[in-house]
Amino acid sequence: MILCGARMALNARDTARMDLAITRNRITFSTRENCPTVDLSGYLLLPGLINTHDHLEFALFPRLGRGPYPNATAWAADIYRPAESPVREQLRVPKWVRLYWGGLKNLLCGVTLVAHHNPFDGAVFDDRFPVRVLGRFGWSHSLAFSPDLRECYDRTPAQWPFIVHAAEGVDDHARTELRRLDQEGVLGARTVIVHGVGFDSADLRIMHRRRAALVWCPSSNLFTLGRTLRPDVLYSGIRVALGSDSPLTAAGDLSDETRIAHSETGVSLDEIYDMVTTRAAAVLRLGSRYGVIREGSVADLIALPDRGQTPAEALQGLEPHLVMVAGRIRLISENLAHRVPSPPIHPIAVEGRGRYLVDADVPVLYSQASAAIEGPVSLAGKEVYV
Repeated sequence: MILCGARMALNARDTARMDLAITRNRITFSTRENCPTVDLSGYLLLPGLINTHDHLEFALFPRLGRGPYPNATAWAADIYRPAESPVREQLRVPKWVRLYWGGLKNLLCGVTLVAHHNPFDGAVFDDRFPVRVLGRFGWSHSLAFSPDLRECYDRTPAQWPFIVHAAEGVDDHARTELRRLDQEGVLGARTVIVHGVGFDSADLRIMHRRRAALVWCPSSNLFTLGRTLRPDVLYSGIRVALGSDSPLTAAGDLSDETRIAHSETGVSLDEIYDMVTTRAAAVLRLGSRYGVIREGSVADLIALPDRGQTPAEALQGLEPHLVMVAGRIRLISENLAHRVPSPPIHPIAVEGRGRYLVDADVPVLYSQASAAIEGPVSLAGKEVYV
């Protein structure tokens, strides 16, 4: 397939008007004759976004809890009522259905790869799943809930990231967690800490010394803890990527996180762009083919109306009209569908986000969810219409 006429992102600020071809799920600028051509005149082409932290099975859940709490363990103790509404009804939805809705939540905001903080389910996360799900990683939930944390770290191949929640709080307990991880011997260049709100200046020095990375989930932090990462953490030189967390605590999806990260903390849009593209790829050890549009990179792409904005500015209020994962069209707006051969066929509309055609069996997913929930289906806090 050849994509022509679009303005293409080179980085957070720069663009070029170039045609590109997709061959064997990779991008090339050596276009061939007699290939299907899609005219994207009037569109801006970005690399697919990378969501560095999510819990996909909670995409249909509402926000739970009444913060702020001193730490995540206190939040969990407050909301864990599986026999009561609304959790009881949500858990009636088959898990594979909930995971698929998590994939759709990410697809609808331009995410093409997500790090799911739970075991990789190969039976669900196959080529039919709406987005790529990170498969080469090690993980533990946290110090509080993972007594086998050191064993999990040791089992993780050295070239894979090891991801763990830590310092998710504002009390003394949270402030000791990074040092405890260091004492456990699980803090190194491949370690990815999720949250880190409790970091102090000593923790920053440890993070630098160990070359560990950090995932920032601003709206989730603000809801549960009443604060998020301090500027001295964000600008400390530690590698920081952006994650959406789950709707149990977050404002919505990764698009909401980019908006809140900019509006609530003043972090520049250029910096946020890197956090969901190249830096996210580096933190997750994906290699140089992800988060960019260049010769040989993966054909994970999003297109949105070109209003003369920089690629970084395009993240604010991002509503993709086209999402491609591994060169396959997974989402397209109804307005753009007539330009492509064999567009997806299943319509979906999400409150405040528009109407799309997606490559997923939305009628089945919706019927499974609505039968269990017995009411409107909301995806990351936004009502779904089919």
